[in-house]
Amino acid sequence: MSAAMGVMDRRVGISRSVSWTLFRYIVSETLFSFLVAFLFFFFIFFVNQLLLLAQEILTKRVPFGQVALLVLYAIPSIIALSSPFASLVGTLMTIGRMTSDNEILVMLSSGLSYRTVFIPAIVVGVLISMLSFFANDVLLPAGTVQFNRLYRKILVSTPALELEANSVKRFKDTVIVTGDVTGNAIDNVLILDRTSDGERRVIMARNAELTDRGKEGLSLDLDDAFIQSSKETARTDYDYASSSYLQYWMPQEDLIQAVSSITPREMSSIDVYREMVIKKAELNIRLDDRRNRITAQALDLELSLRKGPDYEEWNRRAASLANFTREIQTLKATEQDRSLLIYRLEFYKKFSIPFGALSFVFLSVSLGLLAKKSGQTVGFIFGLLISVLYWAMLLGGQTLGIRLGYSPFWSMWFPNILAVSVGLLMGIIRIRK
Repeated sequence: MSAAMGVMDRRVGISRSVSWTLFRYIVSETLFSFLVAFLFFFFIFFVNQLLLLAQEILTKRVPFGQVALLVLYAIPSIIALSSPFASLVGTLMTIGRMTSDNEILVMLSSGLSYRTVFIPAIVVGVLISMLSFFANDVLLPAGTVQFNRLYRKILVSTPALELEANSVKRFKDTVIVTGDVTGNAIDNVLILDRTSDGERRVIMARNAELTDRGKEGLSLDLDDAFIQSSKETARTDYDYASSSYLQYWMPQEDLIQAVSSITPREMSSIDVYREMVIKKAELNIRLDDRRNRITAQALDLELSLRKGPDYEEWNRRAASLANFTREIQTLKATEQDRSLLIYRLEFYKKFSIPFGALSFVFLSVSLGLLAKKSGQTVGFIFGLLISVLYWAMLLGGQTLGIRLGYSPFWSMWFPNILAVSVGLLMGIIRIRK
């Protein structure tokens, strides 16, 4: 009889340590809360990032179908950004509701451990992190390519998109400053470019009209124009002229190039890593060249000091020392390659934001276990506050990384590490109680 009871106790212990019914229940509740929170964040980012763009394009009489496609191609970026925050809020809402409804207390009273709560939440966090990473690393680059292609098509067919009132626009080697714009008519136009001979040129006009010339590109028909061109090496050698009418051409290639560049945020992690390797190799070449020059200057300066006043370079030792100091300072500035730093920050950011969903699990479960009343509502509010704090820390880390040269890894991963650490600490304290 006692042996049978022992076997029964062991079976009960196993069933209580791993309850698939409770596992499915917690997973389904967490996924439902995640969906609600995801729709909330998706709507916020959608309005903030996409509807403003759509409104701007619709005012230029772009067909609604093309605007809808632009919105569709930009959705992956919103999915990747909304998922981690929705994971935090959804888990907090679920665990907070279960705690305030005493469901967690019933589980613990039945002999179950906190693993019954943590394991399903971790599984959901892993799934959401993988979804967010896929959207950020696969769908976002693909959507960006299609977005740029469609936008170039719209730009050529609707040139008023790029020439707005009181704005500065750059097209390849041309800069156009505009005043008030009414339809295709522009007041007070300033154009800065270079001639075919490489001379700097400035063109000013009282009025201009933008005309679409089809495959040939766009033209600005300028009234009361003034033109000045000067040589690069001799600024005092310049020419100027005035004209009551002048036609200025803007080729399609210049317009297309203006919107064709892809930032590291819109690349896949593999592409960003490849660019990092190339930029690192180029930086090493520049650093080696500068170190060689510094070494040569140091040897010349040492030789001058050793030989004394009889050496012909003795009288120029002060200038040589000043040049040597400047080279050292330039070397330090070169080591902080801003472009490489941006790529490194974006590389770590591509992993830190998606897997923030998993990091939030430890914090949200521990906080949810502390809920007393109205756990779902309190979880939603706390989730929003933590999301704002997390985003502020992420932006702060990125700013410190770019301006002060802080470690890109710690700049991007510190908020996640902090969330895991605080969550584990609070969880340990809760379990011991």
